Amino acid sequence: MTVRLLIADDHKLMREGLKALIEKESDMEVVAEAEDGHTTVSLAGKSNPHIIVMDVSMPDLNGIDATRKILGAHPHVKVVGLSGHADQHFVREMLTAGASAYILKHTASDELMRAIRIVMKGGKYLSPEVAGGVMDAYVEMSRPLGKNVAFVVLTEREREVLQRIAEGRSTKEIADDLGVSVKTVETHRRNIMEKLDLRSVAALTKYAIREGITSVDK
Repeated sequence: MTVRLLIADDHKLMREGLKALIEKESDMEVVAEAEDGHTTVSLAGKSNPHIIVMDVSMPDLNGIDATRKILGAHPHVKVVGLSGHADQHFVREMLTAGASAYILKHTASDELMRAIRIVMKGGKYLSPEVAGGVMDAYVEMSRPLGKNVAFVVLTEREREVLQRIAEGRSTKEIADDLGVSVKTVETHRRNIMEKLDLRSVAALTKYAIREGITSVDK
């Protein structure tokens, strides 16, 4: 059987590198590529991949929320999380979203094929650098989540609005992106600030980066 893969990463060079790596394997093929979370969600239904190599931090819709959406609609698909972050918070949220593997970008050339083959057999895979702290991660995951954790306290739409605010979008741009009114976006922003007890865009941006909603390098 040929393994069908979708590569989701907002950096073209990263996608090209991963594609070249994958297509060296005679039993694997890249059937689609995406540069943001919304496109990834759309292509997951259209290209029918077995596995999605999913960047955790992407514009408009992050890889964590994209994974939730995709696995909610296509539970047979497997997700291999790809990130520059070894932070346990990112690992926890990606695994909680349903990812079967989490590998680091700087080790992808060595680990991606191994992760894909393990996941295709129904297993799980973590980069050694991540697995080194896996005990702490499991302890952290077993604790009740704090009251201000983004993936608990905010709705999916609020996270979408927050991500765009943190990425520097204007209220009108956010409204156009999401197909809602400016007033609706303003209401979401007010609700987000009240829920998080934050009072400035700078504070929202810092929070969004810390929670994995967006990345500092975007």
